[in-house]
Amino acid sequence: MVTVARHPGPIRRLGTVRHLGPNWYSAVMGTAAVATAGAGLPLRIPGLRTLCTAVWALSLLLLLALLGARARHWTHHRDQARAHLLDPAMAPFYGCLSMALLAVGGGALTVGRDWIGSAAAVALDAVLFVAGTAIGLAAAVAVPYLMAVRHRIEPSQATPVWLLPLVAPMVSAALGPLLVPHLPPGQARETLLLACVAMFGLSLLATLLMLPLVFARLITGGPLPLALTPTLFLVLGPLGQSTTAVGAFADVAPGVVPAPYSEGFGILAVLYGVPVMGFALLWSGLATAHVVRARRHGMGFAMTWWAFTFPVGTCVTGAAALARHTGLVVYEGLAGGLYAVLVVAWAAAAVHTARGLLSGALLAAPRTALVVPRSVTGRTTSGAVH
Repeated sequence: MVTVARHPGPIRRLGTVRHLGPNWYSAVMGTAAVATAGAGLPLRIPGLRTLCTAVWALSLLLLLALLGARARHWTHHRDQARAHLLDPAMAPFYGCLSMALLAVGGGALTVGRDWIGSAAAVALDAVLFVAGTAIGLAAAVAVPYLMAVRHRIEPSQATPVWLLPLVAPMVSAALGPLLVPHLPPGQARETLLLACVAMFGLSLLATLLMLPLVFARLITGGPLPLALTPTLFLVLGPLGQSTTAVGAFADVAPGVVPAPYSEGFGILAVLYGVPVMGFALLWSGLATAHVVRARRHGMGFAMTWWAFTFPVGTCVTGAAALARHTGLVVYEGLAGGLYAVLVVAWAAAAVHTARGLLSGALLAAPRTALVVPRSVTGRTTSGAVH
């Protein structure tokens, strides 16, 4: 049994940002994913693009609001901000800042240009891509470094959240090709494309190092704490995003890199994407089963519900890429079905988040679960709730 120490006193109303962590950028990521994934569907639905553009505009507003709130957090609550960096449960979420910037920037070129114009969309995406990529690469180094030298971590603490800083460069790899056609022909285009391929490789290899730790923890340590169960969907992020990336490489490679490399990217899009998307479907089934179990055991809303959005969105864009490069109707149907799941998940997370903000519950001090070493079955049962 886990004993929970509740936050003393009445919950403070909307206004304080002391406990506003970097995990809030996941709401921006999930909102932008609804826009970009919907715009990239191989299905033609009347009015969908306009709705996606409106959702992208919402993600831009959310990003600006969060950047301001987080700047205030670092200015007025520096002690808490440093505590987040030294908290192994919170530090990985710094990868979300990078992915939020990248997702909104990519959405500017995908759908935002309909409202702000192509020139403004390119400029906005270029700024957010450079900033997001720099932050993502820094997080991919800094967070694992802190985990090794400053954090005190046991194998039983492994969660899919550890993947977040490592996936950020993969988001750059998938969205960078959107800017390739807007660069001068020749060296500039090829350099950006191959830089994206390099980020694809570093993120993929880093994920392959971390994922076995997460899976081993799940098998040997039992189910994750209820509030963390939705984070199992984070594993879909590198799977769907990498499939999206290789599809994007194949889209822009002709005329950018010489033959036979341009044709090779087209082959890679299928030979890599098909098996990886297959594993993504397998993992989604496993993660769904754990979530159903957690709901039956009383799992309530937490900000971890946003893990249902962006990772699923990457699978939508990955399936859409496979539909383009294979011509198979089954991938078109898969993309459409996953997008329906994404929209429902986003709506649920958004409604609960809005309620939590209005009540002040989501900005109150986090509840802390006391650590109980082992249950009668010999498995660890506790975990901190953030």
